[in-house]
Amino acid sequence: MIRKGRPLSDTGRHTAAPRDEDDESFDPFESFDAHDRAAGRNPQRDRFETSPSSGSDPSETTYTRSRRVPGEAKPEQDEAKKSQRPARSLKGRALGYLSRREYSRTELARKLKPFVEETDSLDTLLDSLEAENWLSDSRFAESLIHRRSSRLGASRIVGELKQHAVDRTLVEEASAQLRETELARAQAVWQRKFGRLPETPAERAKQARFLASRGFSGATIGKVLKGIDEEWAGE
Repeated sequence: MIRKGRPLSDTGRHTAAPRDEDDESFDPFESFDAHDRAAGRNPQRDRFETSPSSGSDPSETTYTRSRRVPGEAKPEQDEAKKSQRPARSLKGRALGYLSRREYSRTELARKLKPFVEETDSLDTLLDSLEAENWLSDSRFAESLIHRRSSRLGASRIVGELKQHAVDRTLVEEASAQLRETELARAQAVWQRKFGRLPETPAERAKQARFLASRGFSGATIGKVLKGIDEEWAGE
């Protein structure tokens, strides 16, 4: 049974400034809580439910209400919007991925595979993207080196290129490029992490393990931890 509100007395009226009912934060049932508090009742009780002990007719309809976040779409509206969206083509999905970053052919094929339909040919699409210069293993290799070289050694980066099935020639070129800067990059990584040469065997082992986990070679690690790079700089 719906309970109607009654005008509040001056002592029971809420002291806050009047609220605009158009405001999403406005609670139209706030006055009921204020009235219940003034009357010593529990304001947490469901405002639209009638307790069986209240003497009301149990055959009467009990009304309840559910709160919805302001601005939130109703479930049926969400379903309607989804049904109105056109199906995205496989090429459109591929271009969406490539517009955000470079992908290798192998990686892009793996991303697209769950969306391939009977009428689609994944290999034909990938060939077309390469012919239109949207997809390039060469650019992917350059991008990967740029993103990883400041943190990882050559072996880790080369290993990742191989996992992406990048052409062998590209892998060899990347490896040669990384080897030229391996010592300087290892020194920079070590400087950010430690910044001081080890004084005990335990410290040396810890620093060596860290650099090895980043993919730097044993020869490079030895030069960094012995300070040989500083000797070369002074020659």
